[in-house]
Amino acid sequence: MARRPGLSVRLKLTLSYAGFLMVAGILLLTAVWVFLLEYVPDDWDKRMLHENPNRQLLAYTFAPAAGTVLVVLLLFGLLGGWVLAGRMLAPLNRITEATRAATQGALSHRIRLPGRRDEFRELADAFDTMLARLEAHVAEQERFAANASHELRTPLAISKTLLEVARTDPNRDTDEIIDRLYAVNGRAIDLTEALLVLSRADRRSFTRERVDLSLLAEEAAETLLPLAEEHGVTVETRGEIAPAIGSPALLLQLTTNLVHNAIVHNLPEQGTVRVTTGVRLETVVLTVENTGAKVTPQLVATLTEPFRRGAERLRTHHAGVGLGLAIVKTITRAHDGTLALAPRPGGGILITVELPATDPAADGVRTSYGRMEP
Repeated sequence: MARRPGLSVRLKLTLSYAGFLMVAGILLLTAVWVFLLEYVPDDWDKRMLHENPNRQLLAYTFAPAAGTVLVVLLLFGLLGGWVLAGRMLAPLNRITEATRAATQGALSHRIRLPGRRDEFRELADAFDTMLARLEAHVAEQERFAANASHELRTPLAISKTLLEVARTDPNRDTDEIIDRLYAVNGRAIDLTEALLVLSRADRRSFTRERVDLSLLAEEAAETLLPLAEEHGVTVETRGEIAPAIGSPALLLQLTTNLVHNAIVHNLPEQGTVRVTTGVRLETVVLTVENTGAKVTPQLVATLTEPFRRGAERLRTHHAGVGLGLAIVKTITRAHDGTLALAPRPGGGILITVELPATDPAADGVRTSYGRMEP
């Protein structure tokens, strides 16, 4: 915003200090004058003139002294106010310099203002925290952009290679090439749709309605039943009605991604997936746990990163595009919820999504408890 130049804060504080000191001096001199008028005898002037004819009257002796005192106070107030204002505003100057550095892209700079806690140090600490989060967010976005570019480039490069093979080798089986092109194109479409879902959820550009997570869990389980049967996995759903506020489509995407992830990353045979919904004091909970190989807490902590894949994901055509849990994390955050992942002692992962609960009697929010058919 363009602004006209004005007085600096330091100069304003200096003038304020000096003005306050002048007002205090005037009040003090006025009090002294009133005291003299009240308690000095009426014949004081006559006696003073009689005893010392060179002595001036009270008014003529008080006024110059008062004027001198006020001038001294003014000079002292200006000089002292300038010094004090400079010392008081020194932390603010450091914050301003850090802000300017941040606008130039230096997000790694920190103020780290020393001293005990006060308003300026609280502001500096809050600013450092904001810079740390902003730096982490920018780094995450840069990694995401690089990974997304790589993931999108891969199917395009494969498609180009297959087309070149078909053009240079007319004796090559075209059905095989078409099948491979179909699979690669499907992967590119899935990746693009996943990126769009991720972007939509991150912008929170969706209509909020009442939605029952228990119904979404049942729908996701029924939709993915063929995939579960193919992997020899049993999907169990249970729990109570869990009314939340959010986007039915996005929350269904969240639930489907969790169930899909639990089915794919499971035991080779006789695996189990348990989907449970519940209600707590002010939140509703959706938990998805699966059997499977043992994983470390360090690995689990990285699974929500975009395009994060383990070795087992690369060996299955149902692996997805590496954005399943990243989408879950973004949708959860967009609904003001929390996401927790923990390894199970016997193998597999327990994932818990906790969202703010809704009051069924509340107004102003569309209701979407009805069952959506697959």
